[in-house]
Amino acid sequence: MKLRAYIDFLCGAHTLEEIWLEHVKQMKAFRFDRLIYGYTRHKTKTSLGDPEDFVILSNHSSGYVKGFVNSGLYFDAPMLQWALENEGAGSWRMVHEQMANKTLPPQAQKVIDFNLKMGVKAGYTVSFYSASERFKGAISLAAEETLSQEEVDEIWAKDGHDIVLMNNVAHLKILTLPYDPPNRSLTKRQREALQWVGDGKTTQDIAVLMGLTPATVEKHLRLARETLSVETTTHAVLKAALHNQMYVVEP
Repeated sequence: MKLRAYIDFLCGAHTLEEIWLEHVKQMKAFRFDRLIYGYTRHKTKTSLGDPEDFVILSNHSSGYVKGFVNSGLYFDAPMLQWALENEGAGSWRMVHEQMANKTLPPQAQKVIDFNLKMGVKAGYTVSFYSASERFKGAISLAAEETLSQEEVDEIWAKDGHDIVLMNNVAHLKILTLPYDPPNRSLTKRQREALQWVGDGKTTQDIAVLMGLTPATVEKHLRLARETLSVETTTHAVLKAALHNQMYVVEP
């Protein structure tokens, strides 16, 4: 699929699943066959936020995801640290140079050892533009295991501009789509109650609008807070809105 056709596809896509499947296919055509995409809207100076609130998409093996993401190993990854401080595309050559110069911190070296063990040796990282200090998104593009970093850099010299553009447009599209993190999916009633709160309605108003008792409305709001792991209804509205869960078109 050429660049223009891919952008046309993204404009008409309706789910994260269809975008991700096609994006993996497109990157594989450039010989980047294992990807990890992620973003957070809850970054601080010392944290990326609650991992359960991350949007994470990957086609790596379950073993790699478990070891790299679920165990928290990702936080010490040299290219993630680079992405937090930079925007644009970064070659993994810089990591190879740090390894050669023996300047990698011990924690970062553990990440590299794990990657080498899993066949993740060469690639690029694209760090997306952030409009807020609380927001950060990036994608890791691991090249085919048989490729050296020199060969990957040659691919990038030829097609890097298109690859960056395709990843940026896919990222912007993903930001517009609903994302339900595991164990944090709202029910239709919980979502509707939060919508009315977002519209400035009181519990009494919402009860009339939904045809429920005030106590039942309070129950839906309490369960929504528990589902989203927040303490206040205002925070629940904000978190649901950030993940585009508020005004979802029902199938």
